[in-house]
Amino acid sequence: MKPRRICAVLILVQVFSFAAVAAGPDQMPVRDMSKAVVDSQLTRTPDAAKFGGWGYAKALYLIGQYEVYKRTGDKRYLDFIKGWIDSIIDPKFQADGTFKASVTNLDTIQAANLLLVLYKETHDDKYKRAAEVYRHGFDNYPRTSDGGFWHATGESRAHQLWGDGVFMGMPFLVRYGKMFGEEKYTQDEAVRQLLTYGKHLESNVGLLYHAYDESGKQAWADPVTHHSAYFWCRAMGWYAMTSVDILDVLPKNHPGRKEIIARLERLIKAFERYQDPKTGLWFQIVDKGDDPNNWLETSSSSMYTYAISVAVKRGYVSKKYQKVADRGYKGVMSKVSVGDDGLTNIADICEGTNVADLAYYYARKRPINDPHGLGAFLLMNEEYQHNTPAMSITVDNIKTRR
Repeated sequence: MKPRRICAVLILVQVFSFAAVAAGPDQMPVRDMSKAVVDSQLTRTPDAAKFGGWGYAKALYLIGQYEVYKRTGDKRYLDFIKGWIDSIIDPKFQADGTFKASVTNLDTIQAANLLLVLYKETHDDKYKRAAEVYRHGFDNYPRTSDGGFWHATGESRAHQLWGDGVFMGMPFLVRYGKMFGEEKYTQDEAVRQLLTYGKHLESNVGLLYHAYDESGKQAWADPVTHHSAYFWCRAMGWYAMTSVDILDVLPKNHPGRKEIIARLERLIKAFERYQDPKTGLWFQIVDKGDDPNNWLETSSSSMYTYAISVAVKRGYVSKKYQKVADRGYKGVMSKVSVGDDGLTNIADICEGTNVADLAYYYARKRPINDPHGLGAFLLMNEEYQHNTPAMSITVDNIKTRR
């Protein structure tokens, strides 16, 4: 077969594959992409104790895995989460039953969401006792003069607010409050953090700068505004996801609710403006799509798609933005493939990233199947599995890459 004819056949196959997906769930194969991703990861790392140490990226992935467990009831998924947590926290319990852990940065707190998951599922008191330590880590945690939690307590992060920080701390705090009767404090604190961070990070185009340094000492801090120079994609993804998640539990009459929604609406409007028209994805530095050194990043695109879709369904933003989310969903799926081994792979995921200059952001590594991207993908795909079944793409519709 001639090359042109091969290309034409491949294009037709892709068109008909997507048409079958769009037709509705009754016409789709049984294997869904969330299960395919989780099953692939369990095949790669069957021993939870070897998944690695306590960390927010791994926890993000496992929170996504828990969402798939809730939908499918596959006990292997919950068992793996329990195995990972137990391998880390059990050695930290002392002979008297006290749990020893320190909270020196917001990133440390995010994985504590899984302690709440396991307490809910097992009612084992050890998970509650461990969660209490992370909850009370906020009691004397340092803040900016207007109440924002520092990204970390060390000298290199003192006085700084990073867009990542709200997601690292606030969903856990709100979930803890709801589970253990501290809703008033935890909800008020979450609102305070979202609004304080938003005040310092929001730009006049609606996008959020990566970070803010109240002291102004950091080399990246603007001498007047003290914010960093660039709109790094994932920092805004963390903020957007936190906003929709907190709004889900915030009382309708809470005085901060309207402002959170207004900020979220401005952010989503900016997402629409800077979405790549060709792929539906978003760039590593969101507003510099014309820079040949820039590249399309998968984890943030998943986060934006998730947040936009939830915001539309909850009525926080106009229904017109669902088209933005749908384009984002299709774009993320273009980064998913199935290897010769039958396992899924997700590409172009930015590794963990500090605040720096433009060359640094562009040069970040893009490891395949990085947990930042896997977790964001699962949260996005589960949102579509539950609420937009006609858009859900199955593993049989994903191209194989060799």
